[in-house]
Amino acid sequence: MRSLFYVLTALAVMGLAVWAYRENYRTQEAIAEVETLNREIGLLRERLAVQNAEWAYLNRPDRLRALADINFDRLGLMPLAPEQFASIDQVAYPAFELPEIVIPAELLDSLLAEAAEDLP
Repeated sequence: MRSLFYVLTALAVMGLAVWAYRENYRTQEAIAEVETLNREIGLLRERLAVQNAEWAYLNRPDRLRALADINFDRLGLMPLAPEQFASIDQVAYPAFELPEIVIPAELLDSLLAEAAEDLP
């Protein structure tokens, strides 16, 4: 009986060793994948910072004004003037009508009865 117990114990230890070996390699693989993703995220953040800097550089008001002046004949862009803006009173809003709500008489009576019960 003892020999069977020893054999089962040895098999259990070997099974656990194989499981630990596999888990170790899975963990190392997951760590490597996380490091690769972190490196990729860092590179993408650097690219985004460069693109934000380029966007800010290309959208400088003096540069845009010079481009508008150069291409005036083709585009006909004029500087904004206060007369171009309208007041809020000049905006035409569409007519809005409230929908008619029909409450059945039975429901209305029950709601009124409930409200009357709540009153002291």
